[in-house]
Amino acid sequence: MIHLVVNGIDHDVDVEPRRTLADVLRDDLGLTGTHLGCEHGVCGACTVLLDGASARSCLVLAVQADGHAVTTVEGLGDGVVQEACRDSHSFQCGFCTPGFLKVITELLDDNPSPTEDEVRHALSGNLCRCTGYQSIVEGVLRAAELQR
Repeated sequence: MIHLVVNGIDHDVDVEPRRTLADVLRDDLGLTGTHLGCEHGVCGACTVLLDGASARSCLVLAVQADGHAVTTVEGLGDGVVQEACRDSHSFQCGFCTPGFLKVITELLDDNPSPTEDEVRHALSGNLCRCTGYQSIVEGVLRAAELQR
């Protein structure tokens, strides 16, 4: 039995030691916004915030998250980051969106005024097959501007 605080809500979940955090979020808690792409930690689609820091939920065992706070895309709500990315047409198909939104949220929490190079570096661990990334960078810079 593990205890998680997911999007501000306490959950006690009975898990097998081999199950990933992504599986628990999706299958046990019904939070399907956490997408599974490569399941090797490469694509970033499964990124969540674990105690405020981005983590690949496909690589984190659920038992490792015991006692920690997890934020999924559902926990972000419809905030400034989402608005700026929408207005910048940052994403097309949406598969990579949840992972990117978590990384962007972490970046702007740590650095409210990032340069374009800092944004590109922060986003470099997430893959998008639909865009050339420029519109995503523009969305991040717009979100930073709106938050200031």
